[in-house]
Amino acid sequence: MSQQSYGSVTLRGRHWDIRCEPQVRSRLKRVFPRVPQGAADCISLVASPENSRELQWFLQRYPMDTDQDTLQQLEERSAVHVHMEQSLAQLMEGRLDIPPFELAKPAREYQRYAGAQLNIRGGLLLADDLGLGKTITGMLPMTVPGNLPAVVVYPASLPNHWAEKLAEFLPNLRVHEIRKSQPYPLVKQKGQRTKDLWDTLPDVILVSYHKLRGWAETLGEIAQYLVFEECQQLRNPDSAIYDACVYLAERTKLRMGLTATPIYNYGSEFYHVVNVLLPDALGGYDEFLREWCIGSPGDKPKLKDSEQFGAYLRREGIMLRRTRREVGRELPLLSKIPYEIESDAKVLEKLTSDAVALARTILTANEAYRGEKMKAAGEFDQMVRQATGVAKAPHVAEFVRLLLEKGERVLLFGWHREVYRIWQEALADFNPVMYTGTESKNQKAASKNALMAGESPLMIVSLRAGAGFDGAQHGCSTVVFGEIDWSPGVHEQCIGRVHRDGQDEPVQAFFLISNQGSDPIVSDVLGVKREQIEGVRNPGDNLIERRDVGENQLRMLAKQFLQDRGEKVPEAAQPTPIRAKTPVPVQGELV
Repeated sequence: MSQQSYGSVTLRGRHWDIRCEPQVRSRLKRVFPRVPQGAADCISLVASPENSRELQWFLQRYPMDTDQDTLQQLEERSAVHVHMEQSLAQLMEGRLDIPPFELAKPAREYQRYAGAQLNIRGGLLLADDLGLGKTITGMLPMTVPGNLPAVVVYPASLPNHWAEKLAEFLPNLRVHEIRKSQPYPLVKQKGQRTKDLWDTLPDVILVSYHKLRGWAETLGEIAQYLVFEECQQLRNPDSAIYDACVYLAERTKLRMGLTATPIYNYGSEFYHVVNVLLPDALGGYDEFLREWCIGSPGDKPKLKDSEQFGAYLRREGIMLRRTRREVGRELPLLSKIPYEIESDAKVLEKLTSDAVALARTILTANEAYRGEKMKAAGEFDQMVRQATGVAKAPHVAEFVRLLLEKGERVLLFGWHREVYRIWQEALADFNPVMYTGTESKNQKAASKNALMAGESPLMIVSLRAGAGFDGAQHGCSTVVFGEIDWSPGVHEQCIGRVHRDGQDEPVQAFFLISNQGSDPIVSDVLGVKREQIEGVRNPGDNLIERRDVGENQLRMLAKQFLQDRGEKVPEAAQPTPIRAKTPVPVQGELV
């Protein structure tokens, strides 16, 4: 008796095309919830190793017609997934030999472990603690000739970081940094005189996220291994930069993302980061939101259970996260100290009627004006946060002066140019140096060197420039946040400039918070965002009390702003009065 066939399976490019009977099709959709759920005669399924193994299992229950080539491809891809699972289990159990990955200076055992895991999985989110040498770990696959050329994508705020480290640990590799936004030949042309191009392709190509937009197609033809430095940059899918990253990642065989802070805001951002490093590892976005997230209309989706999600990422080999304690490289004590500071109420009172109008626009319930509301939200946030920073700037300067007069060297973090100007004038006698988005890479290097050499005890740093630069830990152990960010990940990156390998002194991070303006709401929202990342990275930790008020943070700020001025809040947005309190220390963290 011949075996009944319920349909047919064929391989088309990167997809399995499955045509089958209606009742079988409905079962197939339940097994593969990431496929389109609408009515269709043909189901198209990404032919990844994991999907291929699941499909092979499904065909045991519902046999379908396949030609010999299709059957062979299905078996081979399924076998790849079986081998990956077995190898990953052996690695985690300590039964797999770890490659030596020879550098000019030897890598640590835990760094080589990450290199071995990347070889097995093909993609990896490396979320080790700040200062554990993620850059060195990212170099390890470059010791394998078959992984070259390698491409490193980095934030423009880190112009010298990778070139310096490659020269130190892999001095024999030829490194080229992309200089222009539009492609040019990467091999030396006849008669061309240049020191950083050769007769063959470079071994390592460094390109900023912004320049990658023009280079993705060119690099996609040659790249074998891809590193995303500070890969939280991938969290926003609605950009040409993200599209370029996806394009390049799909064409490289190995992909590693490096960051101690995979997200800056809410947990749903994990999907977009992981999906570049390991396409389809979390299924489709709709499936991810349905299975892992919660959220009310108008809110950003948040993880239902961040600890459970973090455990899943580890178990599947998608993310590798080690703390300093786990690898035996604990640092001196870090103290995070919220400090309530005065502010000039007159500055906040001077906010014009424009701010009131913007607040009302944000709170309007009419979705027909969504674009106008988004624009108003950005302008309102900028206006109120700058006014808050200016109002407390003189008092921040006095606080920093006390530290400097005690002989401390200080990193002072802020965001607005007008706030920087006030700090520079008030602390001019200490010769402050700058590390913001305005300075060139040479000027930034000079500022850092001046701090390390003791030529200046004060460096004013932009909050969003506080990721990646190294060296400040050798001469500084005090951080002051004169302005605060919506995201705790930004603060963590800033503190990580001094709380890292090479630091011998206890580190103090002061958060100077006003009880007026935007500070109360921003500091309250930080408690929600902090839980989203800590549960994923450090399951089992006792986290701060959840303080999610269930509303968009800018709507909260707009409501509070109108209430403080005695203005009427639009009826559709009438709130239960929100009074954020200045945070207090909880287990050494900022709430």
